Amino acid sequence: MQQPKLRAALAASAFVLLTACGGGSGNGSSTVSNGSGSDNIAGTAPATDIPSAPQASRLLSQASFGATTTEIDRLTSAGYSAWLNEQFSKPQILHRSYIDNITAATAQGASQNHFYESFWQQAANGEDQLRQRVSFALSQLFVVSLQDSTVANYPRGVASYYDTLAAHAFGNFRSLLEAVTLHPMMGIYLTSMRNQKESGTRVPDENYAREVMQLFTIGLYELNPDGTPKTANGKPIETYTNTDITALAKVFTGWSWAGADKSDSRFFGGSADPNRDWLPMQSYPKYHSVSEKKFLGATVPAGATPEVSLKTALDTLFNHPNVGPFIGRQLIQRLVTSNPSPQYVARVAAAFANNGQGVRGDMQAVIKAILLDQEARADLALTNPNAGKLREPVVRLAHWMRAFNAKSTSGRFLMPNMDDPLNSIGQTPMRSPSVFNFYRPGYVPPNTAIAGAGLVSPEMQITGETSVVGYLNFMRDAIPNGTGSSRDVNPDYTIELSLADTPDALVDRVNLLLLANQMPVTLRGQIIAAVNSVAISTTNATNAATARKNRVNLAIFLTMASPEYLVQK
Repeated sequence: MQQPKLRAALAASAFVLLTACGGGSGNGSSTVSNGSGSDNIAGTAPATDIPSAPQASRLLSQASFGATTTEIDRLTSAGYSAWLNEQFSKPQILHRSYIDNITAATAQGASQNHFYESFWQQAANGEDQLRQRVSFALSQLFVVSLQDSTVANYPRGVASYYDTLAAHAFGNFRSLLEAVTLHPMMGIYLTSMRNQKESGTRVPDENYAREVMQLFTIGLYELNPDGTPKTANGKPIETYTNTDITALAKVFTGWSWAGADKSDSRFFGGSADPNRDWLPMQSYPKYHSVSEKKFLGATVPAGATPEVSLKTALDTLFNHPNVGPFIGRQLIQRLVTSNPSPQYVARVAAAFANNGQGVRGDMQAVIKAILLDQEARADLALTNPNAGKLREPVVRLAHWMRAFNAKSTSGRFLMPNMDDPLNSIGQTPMRSPSVFNFYRPGYVPPNTAIAGAGLVSPEMQITGETSVVGYLNFMRDAIPNGTGSSRDVNPDYTIELSLADTPDALVDRVNLLLLANQMPVTLRGQIIAAVNSVAISTTNATNAATARKNRVNLAIFLTMASPEYLVQK
């Protein structure tokens, strides 16, 4: 690229992005207000199940890590419903197996980097893209983090935990909840592992009991089926009390590492089974509270086994009326829009309550309800200034990899920790700073038009001057040069280079893959003009080839730097 022009473009993009995302005085932040708020979108989803190419690209931005020409063609041929059904049936590839294979082949111990390699391989190239995107969403609801120093000792276990989310992504929520509860990484992260019954002044650890209600199932306040809070005397009604936490904590006593016996040594971490980092925790009756447990209107009788106590607790939580709207709304936020209308939430919650065949918690029914809803599919949503969501950094980078067929020189996708917001993208899979995820579902960026409109924008919690500049600098480098350790991951711009002599065709291709043809006329004209400003030599083949590369790099960079791209609609 021509450096002076690029620096000018970079500075302009940074300014526009900051203001559009609610930085500074908030001017222009309504451009990326995320969601529909209380405004229900008029109109319906397309009458036909067969989408146009832009409509297919738009669904892929919600249901995958990004559009490719192959998937656009498949969707426009098969239709929404058939594509979703095909995705539901795609086989899962285990991240744990990748780590086992790579450590066996290299004679190295497992490390966090091995999980990141496997994550990016599957995000970029996995055929089960719906599972990939939904699993990433679930990892931000049922958080386990490698930032925890103890969890970090078990990268293979974390890979298995992510596999567990993926395995149940298309199953039943009740099974997902139990698998999460008994996974040893969750046991470590929220300290339910080795939790002991009450004795003398010792009381059971309450950490998991609190979070399984607050974050994983029912939330803090009672909800109507449409996700709006129930009130009494003008105040929200709390879903649980401290008494519920105390009683529920007793349920989660007597669970620890899996193994061949239930000895004291194994309970406290000795006699380690080689697969204990991924096998579900087992019960140790000696350490389980046998007192009566009353919570959320349910009772576990005195003397109940750990298994009976757990079943009663998880069944009670699963059948609570809050679960459908509470979990449904957050999945909508992760996939489609940050501020779904109450009507949208109600339709998804209804699918959770009954899949049409009397089954509660059918995740396939929930996912279909989210992605095929009129607020997700209707083209009219594109003109709603409050629709959509901010693309988070991991999704942006994976989108670029997929759109431009990125390949790994080593075959491993050597992508390290990317936490640094200034020199990297400021987000690494499975490295949330806390159990509350990278950002809260109800986050409101202060002093912005988003706040003034009474809307939320979760991803804005990790967006600021530092992260905006960091993202722009990172993509400015990655787009022409590749990324990862030793530039291991590189895009394939063969098709784009063939279009470099016709800037309008080049920009239109980038527009379809990255923006689902949502690029405004003005922006399209500006990018075409910028591309045209890079002259292609007619006398020097080497210079001409360099110019074509610069044109492609510039078209992609200016698109990915634009607020219109940053907001997924």
